[in-house]
Amino acid sequence: MSSHREAPAISKDPVADNTDTYAFVSPDDPGTVTIITNYLPLEAPFGGPNFFEFGDDVRYDINIDNNGDGKPDITYEFKFETLVRDPDTFLYNTGTIASIHSPNWNRRQFYTVTLIRGGKRRVLARRLACPPCNIGPASTPNYGALAAEALHSIGGGRTVFAGQRLEGFYVDLGAIFDLGDLRPFEKLHIAGMANSVGVNATNGFGVHSIAIKVPKSELARGGHTPTNPMSADAVIGVWGAASRPKSLIREPGGKLHESGSWVQVSRLGNPLFNEVIVPMGKKDLWNSLTPADDKSFLKYVEHPELAGLLPVLYPTVFPKLAGLKAPRADLAAILLTGIPAGIVPGFQNYTGKTYADELRLNMAIPPTTSSPNPIGLIAGDAAGFPNGRRVFDDIVSIELRAIAGATYPLVDKSYTPDGAASLITDGLTDADTTYLPKFPYLGTPQSGYQTSPLGLVA
Repeated sequence: MSSHREAPAISKDPVADNTDTYAFVSPDDPGTVTIITNYLPLEAPFGGPNFFEFGDDVRYDINIDNNGDGKPDITYEFKFETLVRDPDTFLYNTGTIASIHSPNWNRRQFYTVTLIRGGKRRVLARRLACPPCNIGPASTPNYGALAAEALHSIGGGRTVFAGQRLEGFYVDLGAIFDLGDLRPFEKLHIAGMANSVGVNATNGFGVHSIAIKVPKSELARGGHTPTNPMSADAVIGVWGAASRPKSLIREPGGKLHESGSWVQVSRLGNPLFNEVIVPMGKKDLWNSLTPADDKSFLKYVEHPELAGLLPVLYPTVFPKLAGLKAPRADLAAILLTGIPAGIVPGFQNYTGKTYADELRLNMAIPPTTSSPNPIGLIAGDAAGFPNGRRVFDDIVSIELRAIAGATYPLVDKSYTPDGAASLITDGLTDADTTYLPKFPYLGTPQSGYQTSPLGLVA
């Protein structure tokens, strides 16, 4: 939920709220790229009897820009349909759900995947089954196997999954939303407080994921598998989006009528972009635009509000950051253009001069399979954020350190960041949640039976 509830309008529409987008070279299948978009933030595992599901009235898109203009060259469109076996029961399931085809599962969801390229639409697969939510040992006794049935091969080397997953984004929301408190630095922020460890606010919560694994050649400009990391053809920009019909009419009796063209209500490329960088009055606008329109948000990237707040909240920790008044060209490169060749030895994910919030992935850089570093590129692991984003990357620590000035030497080698800039964190690591070693990589969601009312493991 790196951008959960990040704008006023979408905070009231969780079914369409694109909370996280991931893009990385598949570590167990390095000829492919995996892209994941998440929706429905903070799913309490015990959230029945109407358990969480995708919206039948929402169009979910995964977009790829492979020529750097901020517009989609390839889109994978996902549309869902909910079918109820017995409308005369309130039950989600009437017995044990032993398979995704079980007659005991009363409220099922299916979806269609459509590939859009060059204005042409091609349906890749129809009526693919989602798994149910993880309810508990009586209803879903072997959930791992049940979810595995919902992995679908749809031809052309593609695999898809759509359904509930364990939240993979770890963050101390309770502290950060309390005037930027970071528990490991608490005594420097709040009088009378002692430093403490971070608390993973998302622990135990679920999310609904749409995941697709496709050959690199399908995504690359020119249709080949990129092998040279310094080639522009190796880099793609990725973002997720959700749209709703333009018109909704409500009638007595609970009837709804929807019509008109699709209107985008949510999008997400780089984590935390809209939540932390875009000001309140423009957040809904940002959600309605494509990355090609992001030049108008450049000033917020070059002068991020949080960079001005950190020295105020922690005045003895960030004296150099307080004096850094120049436009943040380092953040503009990381978030809006990609990093050009020559800045980081042997690395680039530059897409050109168009300012666009996209998750940029250099597909020619192999995955780090032995001891990957969740701090990513700034810790020397070029397979991690901001080169795409892996499910376990420590986004909060990475972006805090970047905003605190740790990446400014990329554009001004004479600048020496504050010592804390390379250490600042909310105190959490990837050990604070669990993942799978293979597609769809996000972990098995907890059931309501496993968790306490706070979402903590019982």
